[in-house]
Amino acid sequence: MNVEIAARYLFGKSTLLGMLAGVRKIQTGEVEVLGGDIADPRFAARVLAPDTDSVFHLAAVVSGAAEADFDLGMRVNLGGVRAVLDQVRRCATPPRLVFASSVAAFGGQLPDVLDDSTTPTPQTSYGSQKVISEYLVSDYSRKGYIDGRSLRLPTIVVRPGKANAAASSFASAVVREPLNGVAYECPLSPETGVWLLSPRRVVEAFIHAHDLPASAWGSNRALNLPGITVSVGQMVAAMGKIAGPQTAKLVSFKVDPRIEKIVMGWPVRFATPRAIGMGFKADPGIEAVIRDYIADEGVKIS
Repeated sequence: MNVEIAARYLFGKSTLLGMLAGVRKIQTGEVEVLGGDIADPRFAARVLAPDTDSVFHLAAVVSGAAEADFDLGMRVNLGGVRAVLDQVRRCATPPRLVFASSVAAFGGQLPDVLDDSTTPTPQTSYGSQKVISEYLVSDYSRKGYIDGRSLRLPTIVVRPGKANAAASSFASAVVREPLNGVAYECPLSPETGVWLLSPRRVVEAFIHAHDLPASAWGSNRALNLPGITVSVGQMVAAMGKIAGPQTAKLVSFKVDPRIEKIVMGWPVRFATPRAIGMGFKADPGIEAVIRDYIADEGVKIS
């Protein structure tokens, strides 16, 4: 999830932090946007005041970029988490902190359907960095420094804006680009499965995770969010049903082995009874996900 998506749903006085090139401060209504390096303890000290009561940690070097640049991923994905945790530890009262983890926490030899007892075995640097961060959030919570909770996000579809360096970027681009009238060459085969959740649902999940009392989490502060399993081919077919066959024809396929190696190591089916029991929700289906994106982004269907 990015700053743009988060800003739409924030209310009250809030501060958003982002790595915004050339931007140091933007004031818009009740939301203040600050640009800086999340891994810099001085920046964390400047923006996380002693009276901070809630933190939503979304910042990350995404999967493909973290795999390509190990040092950058370690500095931001671990150093950034540590800088935030060490600063909020100094708050007057322990703040609630919701951390964006990922299903990239899982990899290797996995059961056909993962559940809440499946042990994280990440097979990418990004996944490893997320799991280590989960343990830090849990330990800082155990010590009473924060009231933390980590959400393992499915692939978020459909993301607005432009493609980024995430290996999962294809899952949004294969819908977003054709809906905008742009041809798209998908780097994975139509049979590739994806465990996904919409921007609407993931924002709801962050807010719900924040609002739950600490007693609802107990000692296990990490959670697999619910989602739906859809193949890339099914996504394209659903888009064609909604926007017409001419839109679906804008998608072509050419497998990129580098992206395929990363994505094929991710799980695509979960049983999430703990999350469901705690009140988290999945999307009803891929058509609803696409229609919500069209409505939220004002996409014109010809």
